[in-house]
Amino acid sequence: MILYLFPVRTAFIERDLEMIRPVARIVPLEFTQTAWKLPLYLVLQFFQLLWYLPKTSQYLCFFGGYHTVLPVIFGTIFGKKCTIQAGGTDCINMPEIGYGNFRKNPLAWATAYSFTHCSLILPVAEALVSQDYCYDSRISPKQGLLKLIPGLKTPIQVIPNGFDVDFWKDLGLERVKHSFISVATSTSSPARARVKGYDLIEQLAASNPEWSFTLVGDANYNPQSTNIQVLGKETPASLVQRYNTHEFYLQLSSSEGFPNALGEAMACGCIPIGSAVGAIPEIIGDTGLLLKRKELGTLQTLIQDWMAGKTQLTSPRARIERYFTYAHRRHLLLQALSLKEKG
Repeated sequence: MILYLFPVRTAFIERDLEMIRPVARIVPLEFTQTAWKLPLYLVLQFFQLLWYLPKTSQYLCFFGGYHTVLPVIFGTIFGKKCTIQAGGTDCINMPEIGYGNFRKNPLAWATAYSFTHCSLILPVAEALVSQDYCYDSRISPKQGLLKLIPGLKTPIQVIPNGFDVDFWKDLGLERVKHSFISVATSTSSPARARVKGYDLIEQLAASNPEWSFTLVGDANYNPQSTNIQVLGKETPASLVQRYNTHEFYLQLSSSEGFPNALGEAMACGCIPIGSAVGAIPEIIGDTGLLLKRKELGTLQTLIQDWMAGKTQLTSPRARIERYFTYAHRRHLLLQALSLKEKG
């Protein structure tokens, strides 16, 4: 039996459970992201690990942090494999924008301890292993596990996210000209909005009142421009329809691991426009526009050059179909966990 531990249950977690359940028993255990609940959850997690210990074959964790310390300790003491999937914030130190586990203790210690003593690290992007960050000039260039944990010896294997291209698909609908969409949750928090690049989207919208922008994921976000429509969380089926009526997808984050919404939108035929951080350059390739530095003028030039026919792009959907499928991620994940695929 596999114990799967994570701080919050997301679509990513559900997809992993869906991949693993046909070949192994897996029990999900959610932790907490609320600071004052941390002592209670650590005690609760200790007894959960103790209760399931006789039946546990290995531990799988998503993100490194407080919730991975005890599984790593149990794994070490009782000789059980403990794998941590690195997702983004656990490999970053960006106090300038209030982001990253390594910007504050004791979270930095818990994260470093977990990655140092676990059995295997599975980042979703190469940039989370090591990167020379240069997108936002305010932020330190030293990012990624190897730069934030000197001497890290734990084995590392990058496994990118994967998408069900039979579900996320181009429906051939008419797209609104000069329409832009971006998806992110909890953006009513100013710090979260900055991390997701909403400050730059606001500037772009204000400079181009004839363009339309849709921000999905947090109905409480307060836009500064009248050409920005804000929507709350939507179902996957609704998102497919939403992507199919927009021309561009914006992923202008100051930091990312592997943004799921970007891959979903590309599979639905949106032209991607992204910042050169995390896995975004790998995902976009030559199918969209890549912003290397956080500058409004440069962003506007990229978009206007494409609109003027000066930039030739390949199919976003074809790239997702070729490099980032659900089946590819499932194969690599099961292999890393020493599980055999059925059929």
